[in-house]
Amino acid sequence: MGLLDSLKAKLAPAKDKVSDLAQQHGGKVEHGLEKAAKVVDEKTKGKYSEKIESGTGKAKEAIERLAHKDEKGDGSTPPPPPPAA
Repeated sequence: MGLLDSLKAKLAPAKDKVSDLAQQHGGKVEHGLEKAAKVVDEKTKGKYSEKIESGTGKAKEAIERLAHKDEKGDGSTPPPPPPAA
């Protein structure tokens, strides 16, 4: 077993725990991200608004991927439901 395999095996329980927390508290985390982004944007007087929005959006997407990890099994977002017939 290589070093990378050993590291992955040791981190697997932590990854599962993070996924569970993202499912349970995703809304709270997203709310906190929005509040932090607003404060930073105000402190920088809007100078970095685009970068702040971009970073906040990416963080929210990561939370969503973690929260929906169990649905597909690989951490990616689940596919949309099939159209109604």
